[in-house]
Amino acid sequence: MPQYLLSLIQPAGEAPPPEVLDPIMRDVAAVTAAMRAAGAWVFSAGLHAPETATVVRPAGGEFLVTDGPYVEAKEHVGGFTVVEAEDLDAALAWGREVARATTLPVEVRPVAKPGV
Repeated sequence: MPQYLLSLIQPAGEAPPPEVLDPIMRDVAAVTAAMRAAGAWVFSAGLHAPETATVVRPAGGEFLVTDGPYVEAKEHVGGFTVVEAEDLDAALAWGREVARATTLPVEVRPVAKPGV
């Protein structure tokens, strides 16, 4: 079955206060439970802040390693979920549920098969 990456597009800055974040995390847990029950859930993870990133860039046969994100942005990928879905429409349905739970934009993208 095809897999799809659901990327959470998170605004830069501090996390919301507990009174805002706690209900969101409850809703996220409910969506994850629904994905698991449906057999769609493959893997989920949150990511550390973009300033913890290290970029490895090819440069004339060598590699340039730099701290931090490649570009400055007001948004970044804050976490992701991989789901199995029959088609894009089914993956988008899960994307809508994740967006509703997190209150964040969610990018839905097919995962390429190895070697493709």
